[in-house]
Amino acid sequence: MSAREKGTVKWFNNDKGFGFIQREQGADVFVHFRAIMTKGDGYRTLVEGQRVEFTVTQGQKGPQAENVTVIE
Repeated sequence: MSAREKGTVKWFNNDKGFGFIQREQGADVFVHFRAIMTKGDGYRTLVEGQRVEFTVTQGQKGPQAENVTVIE
């Protein structure tokens, strides 16, 4: 299992369901709404500037965030 990383949401488009996270170290990483972990069946979204924790996997078009959780 990959190590968890921390970063900040650079932007997230609710209509399209994706955005990018600025990693603490390394290049920005793509995030899809399906990768956002919620409590229950809540609406999966992120807000610009929000701090998050995630793992990075290799997607079809490059690195992407998975198992994204908001740091409270």
